[in-house]
Amino acid sequence: MAGDLVLIIGATGHIGFRTLRYLLEYVSAERSEATKQRLMIFQGYNVRAAVRSNAKGEIVKSNPTLRGVSSSQLSFITVPDFLAPGAFDKAAKGVRYIIHLASPIPFRDGADPADQEEHFVKPAIRGTISILESAKRSGTVRRVVITSSLVANVPVEVQFGVTPPTEAYTAESRTPMPQTPYPNAFVAYIASKVGALAEAEAWVTANKSDARFDVIHVHPSYTIGRDDTALTSKDVNEGVNSTMFSTIMGVETDQVKPGNTVHVDDASRVHALALDPDVAGNQSFLTVSGGLTGTEWQDSLKIVAKHFPEAVANGSLPNNGTAPTVKPHVVVDASKTEETFGFVHKSYEEQVTSVVSHYLELVNKGL
Repeated sequence: MAGDLVLIIGATGHIGFRTLRYLLEYVSAERSEATKQRLMIFQGYNVRAAVRSNAKGEIVKSNPTLRGVSSSQLSFITVPDFLAPGAFDKAAKGVRYIIHLASPIPFRDGADPADQEEHFVKPAIRGTISILESAKRSGTVRRVVITSSLVANVPVEVQFGVTPPTEAYTAESRTPMPQTPYPNAFVAYIASKVGALAEAEAWVTANKSDARFDVIHVHPSYTIGRDDTALTSKDVNEGVNSTMFSTIMGVETDQVKPGNTVHVDDASRVHALALDPDVAGNQSFLTVSGGLTGTEWQDSLKIVAKHFPEAVANGSLPNNGTAPTVKPHVVVDASKTEETFGFVHKSYEEQVTSVVSHYLELVNKGL
């Protein structure tokens, strides 16, 4: 509602920055009128972004897409250690909503099992519970939205094709906690999401009599799409987008990946729309495109050949890598999300063209 204050944690990330823009009412021209009207409930929201340093805040504030945003609408608070006791007590003061998107990411493959537990699992759980405790102490928070992941809904063995899927997975499905030692950093990341979700749901149950707020979990799959925090063409091939874009740039891999993706616009939109008080709390929402039919990672080459033939012909886009997809496809039913929030998830084709268009735009600017 107008004048309400939203605390966002993780605004420097791919989904986080896009969510920040939604909260600030940046509705792009291609949106349908129905979507624009739906987003009008956020007009007048003030946003407080928690960052680990002033430098991080300056990076967000100086992003070209936020030019013109007033300091009264977007402010920053420095929280140097997200895991310190009471770290978010001051940040949550006077806040009505919290959106928590910060999470360790799987970039340290090859680390020993003890390091993986310390880097991924414990921080994810401690950080989530710390935010819930601060929300409770604030006395003003009415809803907390937490970024989970599809990996918390689909068992590890099914995701990697070791065990065939036996059902269509939904927002209510839950992944068993992976056993230690974790075979790699990605499984440790899965454990962090599974553990944080389980602990948060247990916290809500244990505190239902005296907590004055509810919790919504959003479960994105591989999140692909234009990343406005990428300011150079090299930056485009970083993070989750590189899972798709590296294939277009000619990288060949035999690493099989689950065929479930989502456009960053859709994943971010659900985080923002979940603040709507008409949406019941204490539930989960999947954000997955084509979950019933699946994504073929290799299709990115066909999409690029169709939409960017000149860039392929002149060598700007090699468009000759390989990217195998897990078979059989894991069926994911995200219809609850589409019905609740009134939109259809963007296709893999739209995800790919969004990233490639951004890359070529930066290349043409010499960036």
